[in-house]
Amino acid sequence: MLPGAILRPLAPYAANLLIRTLRRSVRVRYVGRETVLDLQRSGRRFILAFWHGQLFLMRYAYPGRRISILISRHRDGELIARTMELFGLHASRGSTTEGGAAGLREVVKKVRDGYDVAFTPDGPRGPRHVVQPGVIQAARLARIPIVPVAFGSSRCRRLRSWDRFLVPLPLSRGLFVYGEPIVVQRDADEAAIEAARVRLEEALCGATERAEREA
Repeated sequence: MLPGAILRPLAPYAANLLIRTLRRSVRVRYVGRETVLDLQRSGRRFILAFWHGQLFLMRYAYPGRRISILISRHRDGELIARTMELFGLHASRGSTTEGGAAGLREVVKKVRDGYDVAFTPDGPRGPRHVVQPGVIQAARLARIPIVPVAFGSSRCRRLRSWDRFLVPLPLSRGLFVYGEPIVVQRDADEAAIEAARVRLEEALCGATERAEREA
């Protein structure tokens, strides 16, 4: 058996352990988290949207476990899905870009089952920090708002990947910044969908800038 075939099943456990260990050593603050807490208290479902490159500690942006993370079907997605499942979170396979209508149906189904949904709107392959329209269509069909959230770290490493994946360093300071909910009307036309897409992109870029500046 090849070494890769032996190590691949262990990778999610190693990734989960690394995330948990680093989280304990990073001093984290939250700005605007009342947005998601208020939605949860009112029993309203929502989409939590964040850039693909900020995924590392995003499990801690969501208070609770009843969230389904939409993850693409490619090989990297399998590692992410299994890692998130070790946190007790649900992973749905099939992006709204690669899976198309199937991905959108999965989002609507999970919302009806009582789950919130997590999205990386520039994933799975970019372009970096460009919102794809799938998240807007998902919010429209599921009739739930989108909450943008960004993460910044005072000290970090960025991988040489398309998304410049951020890994905070031990003993650094981390900051989660949440934006205001973005609502997409069920009867939104093309122009309204594009306006919502631009608004989400600007909100995520603004939250990222603030998180990196104030971390």
